[in-house]
Amino acid sequence: MTETLQNPHRGTGLPNRLSDTLPSSDAAAVAKLLALCPAHAETPLRDMAELATTMGVASFHIKDERSRMGLGSFKALGAAYAIAHDAARTEPDDWAQALTGRTYVTASAGNHGMSVAAGARVFGAKAVIYLSHTVPKAFGARLEAQGAQVAWAGDDYEASMVAAQKAAADNAWTLLSDSTWDGYEMSGFRVMEGYLQMASEAASQIPRPPTHIFLQAGVGGLAAAVAAYARATWGDAPQITVVEPEAAPALIEAIRAGALVDTSGPVSDMGRLDCKTASMVALNGLAMDADSFVTISEHEAHDAVQTLKAQGIASTPSGVAGVAAALLKRPNLGPDARVLTFVSEGPEDA
Repeated sequence: MTETLQNPHRGTGLPNRLSDTLPSSDAAAVAKLLALCPAHAETPLRDMAELATTMGVASFHIKDERSRMGLGSFKALGAAYAIAHDAARTEPDDWAQALTGRTYVTASAGNHGMSVAAGARVFGAKAVIYLSHTVPKAFGARLEAQGAQVAWAGDDYEASMVAAQKAAADNAWTLLSDSTWDGYEMSGFRVMEGYLQMASEAASQIPRPPTHIFLQAGVGGLAAAVAAYARATWGDAPQITVVEPEAAPALIEAIRAGALVDTSGPVSDMGRLDCKTASMVALNGLAMDADSFVTISEHEAHDAVQTLKAQGIASTPSGVAGVAAALLKRPNLGPDARVLTFVSEGPEDA
């Protein structure tokens, strides 16, 4: 059942903070490093005036991440940035060989793996990406086209992550997850830090500060990074809503419990959001920064895909989950509302 939960920890954080690490809100270092990348360019902020009129709100903007660095997803900003950060620490004479001899391994539902593969290739490293058998085969082919070795393991993301962790330990490879947990914080923190770039761009592109921001979440990296930047930029004014599949309510249940919890549920068509345990650092940040958490159904996500397709924006249930909540839940949206959402990926067969 879909639900909405007002965040009882807003402004104070969890009663027993999981770690001392919080998401970064400083996008300057990210922009400086990304400036070295020839594929880097701003993605557009789309003014959805027709949808705004239909919804009865003042404005509705979508930050469109489908073209990010040619990889089709906001995830291009994450692992590639973390790998670039590793390369910079070697003070290389030749950036293309900065990480020669190093292998990065991760589990992915597709897009994070693309960023790992691309980052590794650019700096001379190798990439091994574990995918569960529920990931569309098209993602595997796209990863191999980026030069990655693809391994299929398990029936869900959690099983593929177990396989990736074992491979890292067995082969002395570098595990580069987009999540964080006890004893594994810094790499995931860097991935999340990379996502600040799209928040910074949106803030510079939008004509007036948003009053409502809707952010889709899997483990929570995108949501936590954007929320942290929004609070640093616009203070307490925007109402920030975090959106998850009802099949994977990792964050909403953690907020309800006041602690990190494991959840369970069926496989969701929102595959990139189908994560049953939240990122520890992301949860820390969202407990402070988010106003509410909602879950949406598979049907609601598919309806939003069709709505945006009619507007010329092709995406997936995962990519439009934040838009779906804005369109269908409409919490506290009045005629003066200025809504900011994100389309986080393009079609699976793009």
